[in-house]
Amino acid sequence: MAQILIWAIFGYALIVGIGGVFGYMKAKSTKSLLAGLISGLILLVAWFLATKTPTVGLGIATLMAAVLLVVFITRFVRTRKFMPAGMMMLLNLVATVGFLVGWLNLA
Repeated sequence: MAQILIWAIFGYALIVGIGGVFGYMKAKSTKSLLAGLISGLILLVAWFLATKTPTVGLGIATLMAAVLLVVFITRFVRTRKFMPAGMMMLLNLVATVGFLVGWLNLA
């Protein structure tokens, strides 16, 4: 299970980073671009650390997913639009719960 979660961090990092790029392309939002790329980079670091020490990498990924969950809940409440805020809120909820359960199982 740990290996699946480690690779899930990698996929999640790509989704978050690419989402920031799409946010910039669609709405010309430099804030989305920077937030997506920085979050994606932090998640790539978490993935790399998880390949060596899974508890550390999963801990960082859990924290990053939780932060993004709060951001997208706030954005969804403000805009009431499923795309992209609601979809990202659901993705971050699944990621937060999945990484947290994996981290707790390893700890």
